Amino acid sequence: MEEIAVVNYRGAAVENRHAAHIAVVDARGRLLRAFGDARRVTLPRSAAKPAQAAAVLRTGAAERFGFDESDLALMCASHSSEPRHIARARAMLAKLSADESALQCGGHPSLSDAVQRAWIRDGFRPTPICSNCSGKHVGMLAGAMALAADAGRYHEPDHPMQAQVRRTLAQLCALEPAQITWAIDGCNLPTPAFALDRLALLYAGLADAADTGDDALLARIYHAMTRHPELVGGDGRFCTALMRAYGGALVGKLGADGCYGVGVRADARTRALGADGALGIAVKIEDGRVDVLYAVVAEVLHRLELGTAEQRAALDAFHRPPQRNTRDVEVGHRAFTFELRAA
Repeated sequence: MEEIAVVNYRGAAVENRHAAHIAVVDARGRLLRAFGDARRVTLPRSAAKPAQAAAVLRTGAAERFGFDESDLALMCASHSSEPRHIARARAMLAKLSADESALQCGGHPSLSDAVQRAWIRDGFRPTPICSNCSGKHVGMLAGAMALAADAGRYHEPDHPMQAQVRRTLAQLCALEPAQITWAIDGCNLPTPAFALDRLALLYAGLADAADTGDDALLARIYHAMTRHPELVGGDGRFCTALMRAYGGALVGKLGADGCYGVGVRADARTRALGADGALGIAVKIEDGRVDVLYAVVAEVLHRLELGTAEQRAALDAFHRPPQRNTRDVEVGHRAFTFELRAA
């Protein structure tokens, strides 16, 4: 039976109930706190991008083509298709002596309301370079070229680049390949499904690498994302606000349809929670509501007392947004009904 994590009220009446699953692990993979089914097989979607970026780095593509830290951040992004994002993707393609026709993703409406309104006003039709996943696709294209494989097929499940992704993801999540199933993502690349607590472990590994330096590639990814949060999301986006608020103390990444991963660097508070090394958090909202997802992630940070009160307050617009009607009358509120149980 699914457990309800959030209840939305309109007046005194219940309007919606939202089931969720939460896993909190340490860098050794030990489950510390949980709600719902911490082992729920989950499609992390774009929350898997740091692992996919690590697979690209393992091909040597970054060194061969001169990708810098900003380029790596865009590989991990679900960006808003702002001009800076599109310009960065074009600059990455130029380093490959390639153009937009090499990308195997498609255009779609912007994740930013402001950008989408501008596109509609200007009659602009988005092309593959505008995809929120365009950085990942350029990275995969570069990886295929570094492997001397057919670059036009980099997106196909049997391609050597995707074999590298499968190996890398399994290692970072401490899984056997048979424990991961694969589908096709919205951007046309293979996308994995595996236990939610293993996604938390991936993010704990990112944060632990930043602390220890034991995995130089993961540390590069962590620092790229946290030093360039505006490239990972964009103006007004939760990922950007979260990483800016915490100033390098944590990394966070959205996955479509209600999935999120957070990696928290070790400190006195993570140790007090029983963590050996860094902390990883993974959240899945059953109905895929992204606004509910952001609220639950912010609430988990509050419940675990991670960061300062000021850092957590910087997320108030996502945590407890006022529910108002078109006349600016407050009409409802949100209640968090979950309890994080000790494992």
